[in-house]
Amino acid sequence: MDVVKAVQGYLAKMISDVNGMKVLLLDSETTPIVSSAVTQSQLLAREVYLVDRVENKTREKMKHLKCIVFVRPTPESIQALVEELREPCYSDYFLYFSNTLKKSAIERLAEADETESVREVQEYYADFLTISSEVFSLAINAPEKPLYTENASTWDPRTFSRVTEGLVAVCLALKKKPLIRYEKNSQLAFKLAAEVQYQIQSEGPLFDFRKPDTPPILLILDRRNDPVTPLLNQWTYQAMVHELFGIINGRVDLTSITDVRPELREIVLSSDSDTFYKRTMFLNLGELGQNIKAYVDEYQAKHKSSMNIESISDMKKFMEDYPEFRKLSGNVTKHVTLVGELSRRVEADGLLEAGEVEQSLACSENHAADLRTVQKLVGQAKISFDIKLRLVLLYALRYEKSSYNSTASLIESLRNCSDSTEKHISLVDGILAYGGADRRLDDLFSNQDMLSRTKNVFTKGLKGVENVYTQHEPALVKTLQDLIKGRTKADNYPFVEGTTKDKPQDVIAFIVGGATYAEAREVQKLNANTPGVRIILGGTTIHNSTSFLREVYDSVGRWRKGNFGSGSGGLTTMTGEQRLKTSRLD
Repeated sequence: MDVVKAVQGYLAKMISDVNGMKVLLLDSETTPIVSSAVTQSQLLAREVYLVDRVENKTREKMKHLKCIVFVRPTPESIQALVEELREPCYSDYFLYFSNTLKKSAIERLAEADETESVREVQEYYADFLTISSEVFSLAINAPEKPLYTENASTWDPRTFSRVTEGLVAVCLALKKKPLIRYEKNSQLAFKLAAEVQYQIQSEGPLFDFRKPDTPPILLILDRRNDPVTPLLNQWTYQAMVHELFGIINGRVDLTSITDVRPELREIVLSSDSDTFYKRTMFLNLGELGQNIKAYVDEYQAKHKSSMNIESISDMKKFMEDYPEFRKLSGNVTKHVTLVGELSRRVEADGLLEAGEVEQSLACSENHAADLRTVQKLVGQAKISFDIKLRLVLLYALRYEKSSYNSTASLIESLRNCSDSTEKHISLVDGILAYGGADRRLDDLFSNQDMLSRTKNVFTKGLKGVENVYTQHEPALVKTLQDLIKGRTKADNYPFVEGTTKDKPQDVIAFIVGGATYAEAREVQKLNANTPGVRIILGGTTIHNSTSFLREVYDSVGRWRKGNFGSGSGGLTTMTGEQRLKTSRLD
C-alpha cells in the first residue's frame, strides 16, 4: 500500500492517455492534491504545458491544445465546467473526477457540450492529499471546515460528506474492501464508520477486488482519545518544521527568517523528490546536525571536482551533470537554512528546558516536581506564552483527577502573563471538555490503578529511552500494536459489519480530528519493524499545536453554543517572533 504511488498512477494514466500538447485544468481542491504528488517538471516532461484553474475566466482560447480537466465533483466545479463547455477554449476535453459523479451532473455536462468537444469522462479516486507513501490528509481545518455542529456527537454535514468521500476514495485508490472498526466511545467515529460501510455496499461493483487471504482493516479513531500528542514540542525534522513553521501542502513559509534569500522565502519539502529529506525526516535534531554536515561535505566535494575543467570532454561532462549539480546546490542551501533556523529557535525560545518538562508531564507522574517546574517556567520571561499555555494544558490533563490538582493556581499565573487573554485561559477548561479523562476510551497516562502504573514503569525501564526529549509514545502505537497482534478487544473497537480473528496485514488507520507527524513517524517505524504488515495513517488534517488548539477552541465553543471564552484576544501557539497569521482565533 502506497498512497503516493496510487495518486501518481491516476495522474500518469490521465495524462498519458491524451497524446500531444495539452493543458491541465484543476479546481481549488485538486490543485494541492496534484502538487503534493507530482512536480511541474514531471508534468512538462509529459507535454503538459499549462496548468490553470477551471474557475479562471480570463484564460485565452488555444484551440491547438487538448484539455485534461481534473476536479472534485462539487457543485461549484460542475458549474465552472458547464460554463467552460458552453464556450470552449480548447479543442478536446478529457474530464476526470476525483470521486463518484452524480447522474444529474453528467446530464448537465452533456447538455452544455453543444460543440461535442468532450472525448472522455472518468472517475479517478485521487481525492486526498498525500503527505508521504504512508500518510494522507483530507485538509479539513477549523474554523473554516468545522467537525462539529451543536454538540460533540453531531458531525457538521458538509464535513461529514467530505470525510466519507475521502475515505471511500482512499479504499478505492488502494484497491481495498476493508472490514471497518471504530472507537467505541466516539459518536463521530461510529457514524463515519457506518456511513463508509453503507457507501461501500452501495458502490458494490467498484469494490469488486480480488479477495485477500486476510481482510484489510479500516480503523477509525478519534483525536479526543489522545489530546497529549499534538500539544508536545517535536524533536524530529519533519515534525519540528511543522511545529515551528507549518507545512502546508508540502510547502514551508520562511519569510519570518531575518535576511532570508528571495528563493528561500517558500520552500518545498517532499520525501518523494528530495532524497536528503526522505533520509532525515524522522531523525532527531542531534542526528540531523550530523547528517546536514555530511550533506555539505558531499556538496563541497562535488563542487571542487566540478571546477576541475581542463579539456572539452571535461566541459561536456560538467554540462551533462550541471542540472543535477544545480539541484544539489539549491537543496543543500535549503536544508542548511532550515536546520540552522531550527537550532536558533531551540536556543532562543528555551525549547530544551520546556521540552524536558513536557515529556515529564506526558510520560511520568511526579506531582510535586511537575508543579514546581511548570510554575517556574510560567514565570520566566524567556519562555513564550504559547509554551507556557501548553505546559499548563498538559498539567491539567495529567493531574485532572489528582487530589493535589493545582490547575487553578496555574491559571492565575497565566493570567499575570502579558500576552494572556481570556480566550487563552478558557482553553484550560476547554482541553478537559475536549479530551479529559471522562471523554477518553484508553488510560492515556497509565495511572488509573496501581497495576497499570507498575506495568508502565516496568515496560519503559525495559525498552529504555534513546532521548529524553522523545520519550513520549503516542497512544496510537499501542492501539496499532494490539490490532496487528490480534489483541484488540471487540468491546472497545467494534466491527461495523462482519468480523475476523485473523491478524491483519493491511491496515488503514484514520483519526477524526487530525493526525500528527509524531504519529506518522511511529507508523513508519511499525512498518519497518513488522514484516508482512502495511499500515497507512490518515487524518482529517495533520496537526501542529497551533491548528490543534484552534480546533479545540472552535469545537468546544460550538458545543457550548458560542459561550466558550469571552475575551477579544487571539490564540497563537508559535514560539518566538514567528507566529502564523492563521493561528488567530478572532
